[in-house]
Amino acid sequence: MYTKKELYDRLKSLLALEFNCAVDDFNSSNNIITKPVEREGQRKYIDGTFFFKMVTMGNNAIISADESLHERLREFVMDKTGHHLFEHRNLVEIDNILNQYNKRLWQTHHMFLPDTKNIPMKEIAPIKWHEQEDIMKFYEGKQFPNALCEKFQPERPDMLAVTAYDRENIIGMAGCSADTADMWQIGIDVNEKYRGKGIGTYLVTQLKNEVLKRDKIPFYGTSLSNLHSWNIAINSGFYPAWVEVETIEG
Repeated sequence: MYTKKELYDRLKSLLALEFNCAVDDFNSSNNIITKPVEREGQRKYIDGTFFFKMVTMGNNAIISADESLHERLREFVMDKTGHHLFEHRNLVEIDNILNQYNKRLWQTHHMFLPDTKNIPMKEIAPIKWHEQEDIMKFYEGKQFPNALCEKFQPERPDMLAVTAYDRENIIGMAGCSADTADMWQIGIDVNEKYRGKGIGTYLVTQLKNEVLKRDKIPFYGTSLSNLHSWNIAINSGFYPAWVEVETIEG
Protein backbone atom coordinates (compact mmCIF):
# COMPACT_ATOMS: atom_id res chain seq x y z
CA MET A 1 0.00 0.00 0.00
CA TYR A 2 1.23 3.51 -0.79
CA THR A 3 2.43 5.89 1.91
CA LYS A 4 1.40 9.54 1.76
CA LYS A 5 4.95 10.48 0.73
CA GLU A 6 4.91 7.94 -2.09
CA LEU A 7 1.62 9.36 -3.37
CA TYR A 8 2.98 12.91 -3.33
CA ASP A 9 6.21 11.79 -5.00
CA ARG A 10 4.21 10.08 -7.75
CA LEU A 11 2.03 13.14 -8.19
CA LYS A 12 5.03 15.48 -8.40
CA SER A 13 6.62 13.23 -11.03
CA LEU A 14 3.46 13.31 -13.13
CA LEU A 15 2.99 17.07 -12.84
CA ALA A 16 6.68 17.69 -13.60
CA LEU A 17 6.22 15.65 -16.79
CA GLU A 18 3.10 17.58 -17.78
CA PHE A 19 4.38 21.05 -16.86
CA ASN A 20 7.89 20.57 -18.26
CA CYS A 21 9.64 21.28 -14.97
CA ALA A 22 11.77 19.50 -12.39
CA VAL A 23 10.22 17.54 -9.52
CA ASP A 24 12.08 19.74 -7.03
CA ASP A 25 10.42 22.83 -8.52
CA PHE A 26 7.33 22.02 -6.46
CA ASN A 27 9.39 22.56 -3.30
CA SER A 28 10.39 26.07 -4.39
CA SER A 29 8.82 29.32 -3.21
CA ASN A 30 9.39 30.87 -6.65
CA ASN A 31 6.80 30.76 -9.42
CA ILE A 32 8.12 28.99 -12.51
CA ILE A 33 7.14 29.46 -16.16
CA THR A 34 7.87 26.79 -18.77
CA LYS A 35 7.06 25.97 -22.39
CA PRO A 36 4.31 23.43 -23.20
CA VAL A 37 5.48 19.96 -24.18
CA GLU A 38 3.79 16.73 -25.19
CA ARG A 39 5.30 13.64 -23.59
CA GLU A 40 4.51 9.98 -23.18
CA GLY A 41 2.84 9.26 -19.85
CA GLN A 42 0.95 12.55 -19.48
CA ARG A 43 -2.76 12.77 -18.85
CA LYS A 44 -4.37 13.36 -22.22
CA TYR A 45 -7.43 15.62 -22.23
CA ILE A 46 -6.95 17.47 -25.54
CA ASP A 47 -5.07 16.98 -28.79
CA GLY A 48 -1.74 18.77 -28.57
CA THR A 49 -0.88 21.06 -25.65
CA PHE A 50 -2.69 23.77 -23.72
CA PHE A 51 -1.89 27.39 -24.62
CA PHE A 52 -1.76 28.09 -20.87
CA LYS A 53 -2.14 25.95 -17.79
CA MET A 54 -1.18 26.51 -14.17
CA VAL A 55 -0.85 24.26 -11.14
CA THR A 56 -0.14 24.60 -7.44
CA MET A 57 0.38 22.06 -4.68
CA GLY A 58 -0.05 24.82 -2.11
CA ASN A 59 3.27 26.68 -2.33
CA ASN A 60 4.44 28.13 -5.63
CA ALA A 61 2.73 28.01 -9.01
CA ILE A 62 4.09 26.24 -12.07
CA ILE A 63 2.86 27.74 -15.34
CA SER A 64 3.16 26.07 -18.73
CA ALA A 65 2.43 28.68 -21.39
CA ASP A 66 3.01 29.55 -25.00
CA GLU A 67 6.27 31.45 -25.28
CA SER A 68 4.44 34.58 -26.48
CA LEU A 69 3.03 34.94 -22.94
CA HIS A 70 6.25 34.53 -20.98
CA GLU A 71 7.36 38.15 -20.67
CA ARG A 72 3.97 39.43 -19.49
CA LEU A 73 3.49 36.50 -17.15
CA ARG A 74 6.89 37.00 -15.54
CA GLU A 75 6.01 40.62 -14.79
CA PHE A 76 2.66 39.61 -13.32
CA VAL A 77 3.66 36.60 -11.17
CA MET A 78 7.17 37.55 -9.99
CA ASP A 79 6.07 39.23 -6.73
CA LYS A 80 3.05 37.05 -5.94
CA THR A 81 2.69 33.99 -3.72
CA GLY A 82 1.98 31.05 -6.00
CA HIS A 83 -1.28 29.81 -4.54
CA HIS A 84 -2.61 33.39 -4.50
CA LEU A 85 -2.58 33.31 -8.30
CA PHE A 86 -5.67 31.08 -8.09
CA GLU A 87 -7.67 33.76 -6.30
CA HIS A 88 -10.36 35.44 -8.39
CA ARG A 89 -8.68 38.85 -8.62
CA ASN A 90 -5.51 37.34 -10.08
CA LEU A 91 -7.32 34.90 -12.36
CA VAL A 92 -9.21 37.87 -13.82
CA GLU A 93 -5.91 39.56 -14.67
CA ILE A 94 -4.54 36.39 -16.26
CA ASP A 95 -7.77 36.00 -18.20
CA ASN A 96 -7.40 39.55 -19.53
CA ILE A 97 -3.98 38.64 -20.89
CA LEU A 98 -5.29 35.47 -22.49
CA ASN A 99 -8.26 37.24 -24.09
CA GLN A 100 -5.82 39.09 -26.34
CA TYR A 101 -4.94 35.70 -27.87
CA ASN A 102 -8.57 34.56 -28.20
CA LYS A 103 -8.20 32.27 -25.20
CA ARG A 104 -9.89 32.28 -21.82
CA LEU A 105 -9.51 30.45 -18.55
CA TRP A 106 -11.69 27.45 -17.89
CA GLN A 107 -12.77 26.23 -14.45
CA THR A 108 -10.29 25.51 -11.68
CA HIS A 109 -9.94 21.80 -10.94
CA HIS A 110 -9.59 20.95 -7.25
CA MET A 111 -7.89 17.57 -7.09
CA PHE A 112 -7.69 14.94 -4.36
CA LEU A 113 -5.41 12.03 -3.45
CA PRO A 114 -6.54 9.07 -1.35
CA ASP A 115 -5.93 8.12 2.21
CA THR A 116 -4.87 4.52 1.57
CA LYS A 117 -6.52 3.12 4.68
CA ASN A 118 -9.36 0.79 3.81
CA ILE A 119 -12.50 2.54 5.04
CA PRO A 120 -15.16 0.00 6.03
CA MET A 121 -18.66 0.96 4.93
CA LYS A 122 -21.95 -0.44 6.13
CA GLU A 123 -23.89 -1.74 3.12
CA ILE A 124 -26.66 0.69 2.20
CA ALA A 125 -27.57 -0.74 -1.22
CA PRO A 126 -26.79 -3.82 -3.30
CA ILE A 127 -23.91 -3.21 -5.70
CA LYS A 128 -22.58 -4.73 -8.90
CA TRP A 129 -19.08 -4.44 -10.37
CA HIS A 130 -18.44 -3.73 -14.05
CA GLU A 131 -15.08 -4.44 -15.67
CA GLN A 132 -13.99 -2.55 -18.78
CA GLU A 133 -15.74 -4.80 -21.30
CA ASP A 134 -19.03 -4.50 -19.37
CA ILE A 135 -18.88 -0.69 -19.27
CA MET A 136 -19.40 -0.27 -23.02
CA LYS A 137 -23.17 -0.83 -22.75
CA PHE A 138 -23.58 2.28 -20.58
CA TYR A 139 -22.21 4.80 -23.12
CA GLU A 140 -25.29 4.91 -25.32
CA GLY A 141 -27.65 6.01 -22.56
CA LYS A 142 -25.35 8.83 -21.35
CA GLN A 143 -26.84 8.47 -17.85
CA PHE A 144 -23.48 8.73 -16.10
CA PRO A 145 -21.64 11.81 -17.44
CA ASN A 146 -19.45 12.16 -14.35
CA ALA A 147 -18.79 8.50 -13.62
CA LEU A 148 -17.85 7.59 -17.21
CA CYS A 149 -16.34 9.28 -20.24
CA GLU A 150 -18.81 10.31 -22.94
CA LYS A 151 -17.59 7.41 -25.07
CA PHE A 152 -14.71 4.95 -25.10
CA GLN A 153 -11.51 6.97 -25.18
CA PRO A 154 -8.36 4.92 -25.77
CA GLU A 155 -6.14 7.68 -24.38
CA ARG A 156 -7.92 7.44 -20.97
CA PRO A 157 -10.21 4.40 -21.02
CA ASP A 158 -12.82 3.69 -18.41
CA MET A 159 -11.48 0.68 -16.51
CA LEU A 160 -13.89 -0.17 -13.72
CA ALA A 161 -17.28 0.89 -12.38
CA VAL A 162 -19.59 -0.01 -9.53
CA THR A 163 -23.35 0.51 -9.53
CA ALA A 164 -25.88 0.63 -6.69
CA TYR A 165 -29.41 -0.72 -7.08
CA ASP A 166 -32.89 -0.25 -5.73
CA ARG A 167 -34.50 -3.52 -6.81
CA GLU A 168 -33.71 -3.66 -10.56
CA ASN A 169 -33.03 0.05 -10.98
CA ILE A 170 -29.55 1.57 -11.01
CA ILE A 171 -29.55 4.48 -8.57
CA GLY A 172 -25.89 5.47 -8.80
CA MET A 173 -22.56 4.70 -10.41
CA ALA A 174 -18.93 5.41 -9.57
CA GLY A 175 -16.45 4.81 -12.36
CA CYS A 176 -12.76 5.36 -12.99
CA SER A 177 -10.71 6.10 -16.08
CA ALA A 178 -7.02 5.29 -16.51
CA ASP A 179 -5.84 8.86 -17.05
CA THR A 180 -2.32 7.42 -16.80
CA ALA A 181 -1.18 3.83 -16.53
CA ASP A 182 -1.18 3.95 -12.72
CA MET A 183 -3.43 6.93 -11.83
CA TRP A 184 -7.15 6.32 -12.23
CA GLN A 185 -9.62 9.19 -11.86
CA ILE A 186 -12.90 8.51 -10.07
CA GLY A 187 -16.23 10.15 -10.93
CA ILE A 188 -19.69 9.70 -9.42
CA ASP A 189 -23.34 10.04 -10.51
CA VAL A 190 -26.33 9.47 -8.24
CA ASN A 191 -29.95 9.52 -9.35
CA GLU A 192 -31.49 12.77 -8.12
CA LYS A 193 -34.22 10.94 -6.22
CA TYR A 194 -31.61 9.10 -4.12
CA ARG A 195 -29.22 11.95 -3.32
CA GLY A 196 -28.49 12.80 0.30
CA LYS A 197 -28.69 9.16 1.39
CA GLY A 198 -24.94 8.39 1.34
CA ILE A 199 -25.00 6.52 -1.99
CA GLY A 200 -22.25 8.67 -3.51
CA THR A 201 -19.90 8.22 -0.58
CA TYR A 202 -20.66 4.51 -0.44
CA LEU A 203 -19.86 3.92 -4.12
CA VAL A 204 -16.78 6.14 -4.24
CA THR A 205 -15.38 4.47 -1.11
CA GLN A 206 -15.98 1.01 -2.57
CA LEU A 207 -14.28 1.99 -5.83
CA LYS A 208 -11.37 3.76 -4.13
CA ASN A 209 -10.66 0.68 -2.01
CA GLU A 210 -10.83 -1.63 -5.04
CA VAL A 211 -8.52 0.54 -7.16
CA LEU A 212 -5.94 0.53 -4.37
CA LYS A 213 -6.21 -3.27 -4.14
CA ARG A 214 -5.27 -3.35 -7.84
CA ASP A 215 -2.10 -1.36 -7.05
CA LYS A 216 -3.30 1.76 -8.86
CA ILE A 217 -3.65 5.28 -7.46
CA PRO A 218 -7.23 6.59 -7.40
CA PHE A 219 -7.66 10.35 -7.58
CA TYR A 220 -10.70 12.61 -7.57
CA GLY A 221 -11.45 16.05 -8.98
CA THR A 222 -14.21 18.60 -8.58
CA SER A 223 -14.90 22.31 -8.92
CA LEU A 224 -14.52 24.96 -6.23
CA SER A 225 -18.24 25.38 -5.51
CA ASN A 226 -19.43 21.76 -5.77
CA LEU A 227 -19.66 21.20 -2.03
CA HIS A 228 -21.62 17.96 -2.42
CA SER A 229 -18.74 16.53 -4.43
CA TRP A 230 -16.18 17.86 -1.92
CA ASN A 231 -18.04 16.13 0.90
CA ILE A 232 -18.18 12.86 -1.01
CA ALA A 233 -14.43 13.05 -1.62
CA ILE A 234 -13.58 13.82 2.01
CA ASN A 235 -16.04 11.28 3.46
CA SER A 236 -14.62 8.62 1.10
CA GLY A 237 -11.09 9.16 2.37
CA PHE A 238 -9.66 11.67 -0.10
CA TYR A 239 -7.81 14.88 0.79
CA PRO A 240 -7.05 18.02 -1.29
CA ALA A 241 -3.65 17.73 -2.99
CA TRP A 242 -3.41 20.14 -5.93
CA VAL A 243 -5.29 22.73 -8.00
CA GLU A 244 -4.97 23.36 -11.72
CA VAL A 245 -6.54 25.57 -14.39
CA GLU A 246 -6.18 25.74 -18.17
CA THR A 247 -7.47 27.62 -21.20
CA ILE A 248 -10.12 27.00 -23.80
CA GLU A 249 -10.73 28.85 -27.05
CA GLY A 250 -12.40 32.14 -26.23
